[in-house]
Amino acid sequence: MSTIYVDGKEYEVNGSDNVLSVCLSLGFNIPYFCWHPALGSVGACRQCAIKKYQSVTDTRGQLIMSCMTPADDGSLFSVNDYEAEAFRKSMIELFMINHPHDCPVCEEGGHCHLQDMTVMTGHSLRRYRFTKRTHYNQNLGPFISHEMNRCISCYRCVRYYNDYADGHDLGVYGTHDNLYFGRISDGTLESEFSGNLVEICPTGVFTDKTHSKRYNRKWDMQFAPSVCQQCSIGCNINLGERYGEIRRIENCYHGMINQYFLCDLGRFGYGYVNLKDRPHSAIHRSGTNVIALNRHEAVQVASNMLREAKKVIGIGSVRASIESNFALFSLVGKDNFSSGMQEEEHSCLNLILQILRNSGVHIPSLREIESYDAILLLGEDLTQTSARMALSLRQAVKGKARDLALKRNIAEWHSAAIGNIGLGSRYPLFLTNVDSTRLDDIAAWSYYAPVEDQARLGFAIAHRLDPNAPLVQDFDQNLSNYVDIIARTLLDSKKPLIISGSHSGSIEIIQAAANVAKALSVRLSNVGISLVTSAVNSLGLGLIGGYSLNQALEKIKSSESDTVIILENDLYRHAPKYIIDNALSNVRSMIVLDHQNTLTTDRAGLVFSSASFAESDGTVVNQEGRAQRFFQVYDPSYYDDKIEILASWRWLGLIKCAMKRSDTGWYNLDDIIDDCVSVLPCLSEIKKAAPNANFRIFGQKLSRSPHRCSGRTAMRADISVHEPRQPQDLDSMFAFSMEGNNQPNSSRSHIPFAWSPGWNSPQAWNKFQEKVGGHLRNGDPGTLLIRRKKITLDWFKNIPKRFIKPDKGWRIAPYFHLFGSDEMTQKTPVIQQRMSKPYLMMNFKDAEMLQINEGTLIEFTCYGETRCLPLRLSSQLQFGQVGLPLGFPGIGVFLCGADIYNLRRVL
Repeated sequence: MSTIYVDGKEYEVNGSDNVLSVCLSLGFNIPYFCWHPALGSVGACRQCAIKKYQSVTDTRGQLIMSCMTPADDGSLFSVNDYEAEAFRKSMIELFMINHPHDCPVCEEGGHCHLQDMTVMTGHSLRRYRFTKRTHYNQNLGPFISHEMNRCISCYRCVRYYNDYADGHDLGVYGTHDNLYFGRISDGTLESEFSGNLVEICPTGVFTDKTHSKRYNRKWDMQFAPSVCQQCSIGCNINLGERYGEIRRIENCYHGMINQYFLCDLGRFGYGYVNLKDRPHSAIHRSGTNVIALNRHEAVQVASNMLREAKKVIGIGSVRASIESNFALFSLVGKDNFSSGMQEEEHSCLNLILQILRNSGVHIPSLREIESYDAILLLGEDLTQTSARMALSLRQAVKGKARDLALKRNIAEWHSAAIGNIGLGSRYPLFLTNVDSTRLDDIAAWSYYAPVEDQARLGFAIAHRLDPNAPLVQDFDQNLSNYVDIIARTLLDSKKPLIISGSHSGSIEIIQAAANVAKALSVRLSNVGISLVTSAVNSLGLGLIGGYSLNQALEKIKSSESDTVIILENDLYRHAPKYIIDNALSNVRSMIVLDHQNTLTTDRAGLVFSSASFAESDGTVVNQEGRAQRFFQVYDPSYYDDKIEILASWRWLGLIKCAMKRSDTGWYNLDDIIDDCVSVLPCLSEIKKAAPNANFRIFGQKLSRSPHRCSGRTAMRADISVHEPRQPQDLDSMFAFSMEGNNQPNSSRSHIPFAWSPGWNSPQAWNKFQEKVGGHLRNGDPGTLLIRRKKITLDWFKNIPKRFIKPDKGWRIAPYFHLFGSDEMTQKTPVIQQRMSKPYLMMNFKDAEMLQINEGTLIEFTCYGETRCLPLRLSSQLQFGQVGLPLGFPGIGVFLCGADIYNLRRVL
């Protein structure tokens, strides 16, 4: 710790931080541009100037750049010195020379860091009266708009894109006062994290193109804190709504998970919530007739169906909240509840829970992952399945450069010096997959092999680390040297990390990862293991329990059950069509709750219009075992009283009450959570994931909108000029609209939008943090359900045999895509523009044997369905396999690991 003096007051601070970071943490308002907490300091913009004095007798002092100055013990500074203020004002005047006068039409208006800093410095009069520099704007794809004339040359964009996210197709061109930040030519930005440019850029150069199509100012939106639904990481997001539509998603800072950055799928994949053809009220199908029902009619029809049923089976979903899954669990009973997952995924999830609970190995958060110094990644293409974790891995391998700098007493925030000293030095990352991945560019060694052989490699590494681990028989001797190197590297590290997951469809790969972690933990204390799953609430559903979808379909097929309730789950993604059709043909009554139209809802006799995550509250559990709450951002019926969309748990609660002919049910979210934790003690901690619905500050709920919200009455002027009462939120501590408390210093960790007086841009997060770049002042949201225990896990010995090509056939290898494999976001038009066309991947040797070329249409039949796909060739996919983009429309995830025998060219 250091003692520093700022404008005559004494402060105890962390001496390893720079003065800018320290002063912002203390609440001082110092303008800045080039500095960012995640990117460090380069001292390029000269905007953060303050005065530093040699001693108490020094009355003159000297101007210094606070971002480049350490907070040394005994230092004296002045933020409010007249000369420093004048210098900052003159610097921003220089920045504004070529900046256009377009704030009224700029999409960053009211959300702009440049605006905030201009006001903060007092620059209000433009003296420059000559021709401004102009640039050509590029088309950067469907996500990002480009307006180069607004650039102030802070270099943040290229520092983030190239140095932090390791992108290669954005650069800076030109020299002196004529710089251009963009691509060599027009084209879609290739990085999966390009959307962060919207928040990294302090001006309006890079803006959200998806928001542009339905644009409104920040202060006219309603916000709520939420959890990204697109993968198992559970990044925190802020949803912005206007007129009953989601208009944009922003990063919601979480000190242990996503911090300042999101992947592009999480930022831009919200369009499915706004689809016009999704269910907006309950419908009942009777023969060819489709009848819309109101709430009471639908609940009555459902209760009659269930009373007449011989036996009811409930099929849950990994994309539904804990509360909704528990409501179904409670309605049908423990013995009649299915997780809705196919057998392989169900087995993988149960195995993951067993490992996380009993391995005795630490489960790191994303922030902690960035501190590991040797990583083994088995069987996961992380950039496509859990992209935000892949970004954390990129920071982890760069830790070597940071450590080299630290040995030379160079602070971690001094990014330019670290880059020069590191010279590209990286900590080792070893990875395996069926084909090349987007992390290969930072990997020390990549192993491309069938799933079985990847697992065998993992088991071999575990045995080399600890002879007590099972021996791999007939192991490929050509790989022995690599096994030695990996084992030695992991043992020589201070903090090794093992990562795997369920996307390969192989329990053996997960078991191999557990063996490696167990072998390391015997000799090292700081071992970590992270196991990713398929969806946002996979672990939450696993903690509830239930049997697999395969078992549920078997019970239905055998007429053991004649009625089925399906919760937010398209069964045709998880099992072959003929199996589902055969099973459902025996069903007397089929009830589906969903917020999208799917092949499953098309078959249902009764469909309930469920709320999406934007229209409801609920709890999900991420891959780390952290329970987090998402919150409703708007009430759809406020804009259209014909809409009856309810959270699935509320529909199921109404059905349960109707069956019991009781008026006593779940009044609000807290009621169902209380019931859930009483029945399932393993979930008792979810009560701590967020305050209850009655939480208030100074007698007020928390507001969902900024104080400047305007034109609220006009929202419904086409319906009535009389403004109705705002919807009343019974389920959370938030109030709709601006009527509530939104002060940044209030005792809360769930923050609907980043705003503080004088700070309207995303840089306002520094007002909510205990220290800049650290944790939120009142704690990061969520609570861990899985705690580290003593090692009780034995060695796994189920070592698979080496892959052998099926006789006259091929094995389907799993391929996943960030844009396309997710069930919901593939319905989003802007994501469809980034999706690749479905394909069949094959090795060059297989193609040569079949005398087919790239682009040839290939037809094959698997599980009773014939598919015709264009051929793509890979030099890494091993002989005897074909790859399919699992999760794409018509290509269910159940195809992973299947064999096909009748592959043929379409003439």
